[in-house]
Amino acid sequence: MTKEQFKAKYESIFADYPDIVNVAQLQKMLGISRHLAYQYLNNGTIQGVIIGHSYRVPKVNVVDFVLNINPTTEKTTKSDLN
Repeated sequence: MTKEQFKAKYESIFADYPDIVNVAQLQKMLGISRHLAYQYLNNGTIQGVIIGHSYRVPKVNVVDFVLNINPTTEKTTKSDLN
């Protein structure tokens, strides 16, 4: 499967989500905690913007994040993110 085919597949998996998601939706999409979602946003692992007092994340950035995860690497720990 090419990268474009993977991208199309993930976009279809996340089809029920709007094009721009909030942190709660990001958590559900990735199955992660609120704390980890904010860590990813604050350190730039996932690109988002702050509008008012809330993060907003383009869905395409979530798809790109998922496609760039390397399954052969070890699980990310808190110390890796700091």
